[in-house]
Amino acid sequence: MTDLPVRIRPEIAALPAYRQGKQAGADAFKLSSNENPFDPLPGVVEAVQRAHGFNRYPDATASRLRARLAERFGVTDDHVHIAAGSVSILFQLAQATSGHGDEILFSWRSFEAYPSLPVVAGAHGVTVPNDAAGGHDLDAMADAVTDRTRMIIVCSPNNPTGPIVTQEGFDAFLTRVPADILVVLDEAYAEFVTDPAAVDGARVLAAGHPNVVVLRTFSKAYGLAGLRVGYAVGDPRILGAARSTGIPLSVTAAAEEAALASLDAEDELKVRVAELATRRDELATRLRGAGWDVPLAQGNFVWLPAGDRALEVAAAFEEAGLIVRPFAGDGVRISIGEAESVDRIVEVAARVAP
Repeated sequence: MTDLPVRIRPEIAALPAYRQGKQAGADAFKLSSNENPFDPLPGVVEAVQRAHGFNRYPDATASRLRARLAERFGVTDDHVHIAAGSVSILFQLAQATSGHGDEILFSWRSFEAYPSLPVVAGAHGVTVPNDAAGGHDLDAMADAVTDRTRMIIVCSPNNPTGPIVTQEGFDAFLTRVPADILVVLDEAYAEFVTDPAAVDGARVLAAGHPNVVVLRTFSKAYGLAGLRVGYAVGDPRILGAARSTGIPLSVTAAAEEAALASLDAEDELKVRVAELATRRDELATRLRGAGWDVPLAQGNFVWLPAGDRALEVAAAFEEAGLIVRPFAGDGVRISIGEAESVDRIVEVAARVAP
């Protein structure tokens, strides 16, 4: 880009902006953004309505929410960091750990914001291909670590493909990673996991790995995507460095109140999550029966490995009133939405099966 009015870093000028899942019309199902199809949990709307002091700044550290989450993880408050979505914390950690000449390592394909992290930090991104099942090849990732590696991201369940990283595999991986390299365990979809072999960030932290930071979010299972609340749990010194790079006061008072109210409604949350996980498993089974090689899904989405046909397949779904998320050259991600969408998904998927 040569027509910029000021001097912009060339790599930033060339960096594509984050592409949000396509919106859906009133007569279509929006299955493009891994959102929760249920309305907010009981008490959430009322809590937000009470947070009407918009003329005042919010608590900069969301201290009440930090305290609740710290109690849950069995740590002190300074082991918890709140930000406007877990992706915000990813950018903070990247900038806190990495700069010119450093490397940030992650599996690919994975969360589409990951490639932006090293670019914004001025570092170099190193990708390791997913394994044949669509998950992380942790041995290959460990082999890719160099003396320039500063941050490694492990996404479980992997977005957009769906497979988990096992606890056994993650524990073995940590033994191969130097203790002074940050390992970020991105568990944005942890609440939907039903596989008992899956890695558990709380268990990892309890085992004493100070170079591991666990990321979670209220955007998915808790249904607060529109309010942007995510959190990290880890060593206070790492989180303090991340906090120093962040935009101050980015978590609103309304968002903190909504998150606290959502934690109060966890009995209902568990019912909803179980329903979505069952719907996910049933949909994956039916899609396999329709001819698709769907990986083992453990988030609130399924993956169709459509390859070069990804855009064509997504267009067929859109024509049927199903707004899905294509990843050109790789596949199509379908979020688990309303129960009424399932039969239509299977019908279209069978029509465009490989």
